[in-house]
Amino acid sequence: MDAEELRGKRDQELMELLNEARVALSGASVLFGFLLVVPFSAHWDTRSDAQQAAYLVAFLATMLAVLGLMTPTAYHRLRWRERNKERMLRVSHFGVLGGVVCLAVAMVAGVYLVIDTVVSTPWAVGVTSVVGAAFALLWFVLPLLAPYERWDDGVDHETGEQET
Repeated sequence: MDAEELRGKRDQELMELLNEARVALSGASVLFGFLLVVPFSAHWDTRSDAQQAAYLVAFLATMLAVLGLMTPTAYHRLRWRERNKERMLRVSHFGVLGGVVCLAVAMVAGVYLVIDTVVSTPWAVGVTSVVGAAFALLWFVLPLLAPYERWDDGVDHETGEQET
């Protein structure tokens, strides 16, 4: 693979990463907006300690999710004229991955908060456990189970040349 092909592949990977982050970011932003108003709503002063803890976990994890999911945009904007897309992809990948993990944590905490408020604590624990397991399975375990063949195996990332 020559340097031009490698540059094209990295451009494609960056576009895919930005599109994926854009999808997750919209959900995290909406969740963050809703969580901002919860403490100011009626009956918030009657919450339990567990509900307050679940809210804080959901709120902070959502904020961290937005931070992680915005990493590719911020990095790209600050370093957009530089040619080191490999570094940009690596930093952005870890930012988005961290954002997705935090989003899953926030959503699970939000599920606990809602179910505990609407139904009961035992139901909240049971439903939250199922939801947490579903996130773990669908977002992390299943994608990592299948063997993965990288397109850039054997490529020197500095030169773009095929390693022997």
